[in-house]
Amino acid sequence: MLSCNSTESKITISPNPASNMNENNPKRTFLALGDSYTIGQSVDEKDRWGRQLIDLLKDEFNITKHEIIARTGWTTAELIDAIEARKLTEHYDMVSLLIGVNNQYRGQSLDTYRVEFRQLLSISTKFAKNDAKKVVVLSIPDWGKSPFAEGQNKEKIASEINAFNLVAKEECKKMNITFMDITEITRKNTDSSMFASDGLHYSGKMHQLWANEALQTAKGILK
Repeated sequence: MLSCNSTESKITISPNPASNMNENNPKRTFLALGDSYTIGQSVDEKDRWGRQLIDLLKDEFNITKHEIIARTGWTTAELIDAIEARKLTEHYDMVSLLIGVNNQYRGQSLDTYRVEFRQLLSISTKFAKNDAKKVVVLSIPDWGKSPFAEGQNKEKIASEINAFNLVAKEECKKMNITFMDITEITRKNTDSSMFASDGLHYSGKMHQLWANEALQTAKGILK
């Protein structure tokens, strides 16, 4: 289940494996906020989309810190609580946000999601040196295309995810924050190699597609 299948740590700090490759590259920091899709549930750390993105950026940017606040099963409210408990005071050169699938999965309202998502956008902007242009939001993947969803109402799942994504997109537009659609990637790439062993979360191969999609946006943020 998306809501209760992990004891992952709330905070993970991953140094860039290529941090000493080119000292002429500008040093940058990256904070990723979210849930199981951010921590890469059921895949190795190196296969997380954020880590793969860092690898794609290494020839131009030296990511000296990659910090993650994410846990499988978290809703927007739980992510907010975790951030507040952490009491972070640092600022980052790039902040990503991917959250909402558990709001949808638990049947929470769009109105609640809108209020809490808006709060998370404000929090993300604060972490990003109060610069909304340094924040990127990733859309909610369609888990209805996973083997786990076999026998469930996939059209209903897709419709609900579309509604949550629309809220996120609308709120991003209000704050001039980049909204990146990875939902269609998860709908178009559904062969077994795209899923982790649990049949619900995604493999490193899917995370790679997300990292590739985020690459140009990340370069624009970090330049």
